[in-house]
Amino acid sequence: MESSSRFLVSLSVLLGACASTGPAPVEDLNGGSSRVAARETPARATTSARSYQVQRGDTLYSIAFRHGLDFREIAAWNRIGAPYTIYVGQTLRLESPAAAPASRTTAVATTRPSTTAKPVASTAAPSNAPREAAPAPFEPLENTPPPAPATSADASTGSATTVAPKSATNVATATPPSTPVSANPAPPAPVAPTTPPADAVATVGEVGWRWPADGTLVGAFVSGDQTKQGIDISGKSGDPVRAAADGTVVYSGNGLVGYGELVIIKHNASYLSAYGHNRKRMVKEGDRVKAGQVIAEMGSSSASRDSLHFEIRKNGKPANPLDYLPRR
Repeated sequence: MESSSRFLVSLSVLLGACASTGPAPVEDLNGGSSRVAARETPARATTSARSYQVQRGDTLYSIAFRHGLDFREIAAWNRIGAPYTIYVGQTLRLESPAAAPASRTTAVATTRPSTTAKPVASTAAPSNAPREAAPAPFEPLENTPPPAPATSADASTGSATTVAPKSATNVATATPPSTPVSANPAPPAPVAPTTPPADAVATVGEVGWRWPADGTLVGAFVSGDQTKQGIDISGKSGDPVRAAADGTVVYSGNGLVGYGELVIIKHNASYLSAYGHNRKRMVKEGDRVKAGQVIAEMGSSSASRDSLHFEIRKNGKPANPLDYLPRR
């Protein structure tokens, strides 16, 4: 009887210990646990401050655009080659594997001087050596005697004859009078300012840029302001939105918060352009477009008014579009 009591006590203690301990962690060597964790996180949350988990509809270009990075950097850090295919649930590194704040600062400090031209050693006299001031041009030197009058020999008498210098009066009478010039000439006729045609192009960065919409500029670029990384062009719903330059559509969707219906075009290895707040997108990823081609209809998605939000990114960084577009 006593042994049975001891057994029951031991059993109750063991059961109590098991109840106080959570379920044992299960590790899925095939990556299942990471997919489960992904379902518990918000749709657009990043795994950490410097990494990102790919969601449905993402492209490498849209991820780079969202984080202000160059798509080539993300590809290199994650060993992704062209055509830059990524997969839903994939975790991408958003910084160099060996990057740290101190090391990045050092790298910049050590590489920057190489891009600066080195000064060439001067062979001139030291800067503290006395220098003789040069006389002002067209001014006679002080204490310099006037030149002696020229003489010519008389062939018949052998005597020297002094040649009188020409006076200003002689020169004036010998020279035919010139056409008088009015002291107050009439100003040229004013030229009326002209507005460049809608298809005007400005070539910057080996890209021919043109305005993507015909409306009025209502929002300006502000460097460093995350809410003003481009310009806003007013219009009405349905107005055409055109490609600002030749290129390839690398994103067409609505997955970037704050941009609404968005189109991103890659123009070359350095430049992207983005077109946000559209009512309707008329191109898809992979389409080749020409400058001036209609790619969307203006709208107000994610905006308070009908307008086009237009951005230019150079190597992943926002640039002022007015530095690239033709002057209006």
